[in-house]
Amino acid sequence: FTLLNVNSELKGKEYIMTFIASDRSGHYQTLEPVTREQIIRFAHSLLTRQFRNRRKITSSEDVRQWLVMKLALENRESFGVIMLSQQHHILGYQTLFTGTLSQTMVYPREIVSLALTHNAAAVILVHNHPSGEPEPSQADKLITQKITDALALLDIRVTDHLIVGGDKAWSFAEHGLL
Repeated sequence: FTLLNVNSELKGKEYIMTFIASDRSGHYQTLEPVTREQIIRFAHSLLTRQFRNRRKITSSEDVRQWLVMKLALENRESFGVIMLSQQHHILGYQTLFTGTLSQTMVYPREIVSLALTHNAAAVILVHNHPSGEPEPSQADKLITQKITDALALLDIRVTDHLIVGGDKAWSFAEHGLL
């Protein structure tokens, strides 16, 4: 077994250590009991490594699992952007806005600035619905159109807008809204 992750956290006056190891066949084992949150954090770190190693996005499914895991524990709405090159290689990801349980203020100007900073040719918009329902609201549709229009002036494409709700992700592109 190879030790993959050591997670320590302060509980009261003592540290609690969590060890996760992997064998060569890709099987994982914990050396002590773990909580649900620790499993989710570890799964997210594995998916993040896989996501970054892939480096090229070819479909909404390529990012769906990573986003669901990333946003699984969020209890407030947040809005982020994945920046892509002309060939859809990942240039970066950033959460730009965090709001309340049911809404986030999104400013297209900040998204344009971020895309230009990364020299992005395309972006994927991402946000979550802590309610667990991933279907877009009318406000989601309107802000997506505003962002798409603003970025189009600079020849930056919005290839998708994914909304994560619970363990599902709803794609604007797959539903013909982009």
